[in-house]
Amino acid sequence: MENTDFAKFLTNYLSKYLPGQRNVSENTIKSYRDTFKLFLLFCKNVKNIEPSKLTMTIITDSLITTFLDWIEKDRGCGITTRNQRLAGIHAFIRFVQMESPENLLVYQKILHIPVKKGVHKPMNYLSPEALSAILAEPNINSRNGRRDLILLTLLYDSGARVQEIIDLRVRDIRIENPATVNLFGKGRKIRCIPLMTKTKSMLESYLREQSLWQRPEELDSPAFFNNRHEKLTRAGVSYIINKYVESAKKHTDTLLPDKISPHVFRHSKAMHMLQANINLVYIRDFLGHVNVTTTEIYAKTDAKAKREALEKAYVCVTDQELPDWTGDKGLMSWLQALCNN
Repeated sequence: MENTDFAKFLTNYLSKYLPGQRNVSENTIKSYRDTFKLFLLFCKNVKNIEPSKLTMTIITDSLITTFLDWIEKDRGCGITTRNQRLAGIHAFIRFVQMESPENLLVYQKILHIPVKKGVHKPMNYLSPEALSAILAEPNINSRNGRRDLILLTLLYDSGARVQEIIDLRVRDIRIENPATVNLFGKGRKIRCIPLMTKTKSMLESYLREQSLWQRPEELDSPAFFNNRHEKLTRAGVSYIINKYVESAKKHTDTLLPDKISPHVFRHSKAMHMLQANINLVYIRDFLGHVNVTTTEIYAKTDAKAKREALEKAYVCVTDQELPDWTGDKGLMSWLQALCNN
């Protein structure tokens, strides 16, 4: 069977171009791969096009738009997921147009498919009281409880993305002063995060308990793992968080958000740093943002800072007391009659 041009392009893109020339992370390659797994599923089940028959001449802006609508409507995915899949297709098409310029017009039409605007949801973050309530829930008398406590503490204290915590190895942790952790972020970028004294002490005790301390053969082991000694997954970390959030709701009157994802801990750290008057540039570097514009979202979200700024800028326009209209019997009688009609 003769290979199609689509098969050749996709194979070279995923197995050679992305890892070899772009040096992108494994997670990025998986994301692009999943996009095309869905696309092949759509072509086969909806358009009756077998993957072995799919060619670049079949892939048009109309087909891609229909695929995106299928993701959103039939599979029930959100607009964010739809836009993520579109970004993966755009990246592939930009690669293909350099390899096959004779179809440039078709490719440009695909590249001009716009992202879909969605409803902007307010950022979710925890107050210090809410954070303390959650961290009080793990049972420190059990081995897993102690692991969960240091996991959640480090997730907050480092401002790490959940994938960065999952990928954390023993060799990435420095207990000696100054205590730090090396986090491997998006685009294979590494940032060194200082550890607070209490977090350092907890982490050292955890490494000793797990027999990971000062053992060269364990340097590449995951810092956090399950009962099978496999590194935790995103779903595993989310399960741990939700377990303690639900428990905290039963034991505290502190208001907790309805939904708390691992990323909420990162948002919470950034908001608390902002409220402590730490410069946005330092917060940007701490979080590993490429541009400070991304970090400014926290300043826009800080309702407490907005209220305090408005209170400082408030000018009283009159010293006179407003009249008490409830004492006007004639007005009250008229309103009562109006309500009865």
